[in-house]
Amino acid sequence: MDSSNFYTGKGDRGDTARLMGETRVAKSSALIEALGTMDEATSAIGLARALAQSEAAGQALLTVQRHLYVFMSHLSAVPEARSQYPGLSEAEVGWLEDTIASIESDLPTLKDFVLPGESHAGAACHLARTAVRRAERRVVALHETESNLAAPNLAYVNRLSSLLFVLALEEDRLSGVSPRLARDAAET
Repeated sequence: MDSSNFYTGKGDRGDTARLMGETRVAKSSALIEALGTMDEATSAIGLARALAQSEAAGQALLTVQRHLYVFMSHLSAVPEARSQYPGLSEAEVGWLEDTIASIESDLPTLKDFVLPGESHAGAACHLARTAVRRAERRVVALHETESNLAAPNLAYVNRLSSLLFVLALEEDRLSGVSPRLARDAAET
């Protein structure tokens, strides 16, 4: 078998190395499920970033992707070593909250559910939002079994879907379209 920079073959039996520790874990474990879903969310955020019309939105999404890799290093650490890989801090959670506040101040108040799809970039942000929500559920399930994930990491992933929602609305606004509300769709 030839050597490759892109695969090792070590996981061919259904397990993988924990990135920050010496142990191997099943690919079906709650840890690998959480990491894989976070990776999927990061990729969806990358699509939203690639489609973003606003340079500020693109920069915010790039910052988020970098934050998520720090968070994933925290997840990857064996539980007894997580303090060496603390992940995100209250500062990153504060950055998210400040960014949400600055964007939402320019948006209309909504009183119904929004149907995604009014612009390409907005739809990509909504898709990323749903991937983040799924990742959050996987991270919470992992936290229930390992219970030593640092609190700011959990708060960050919870707030992130709100950032993606307001970015979706902002990207729609920049495209010259208004949000399509679920109630309005039923009436047409």
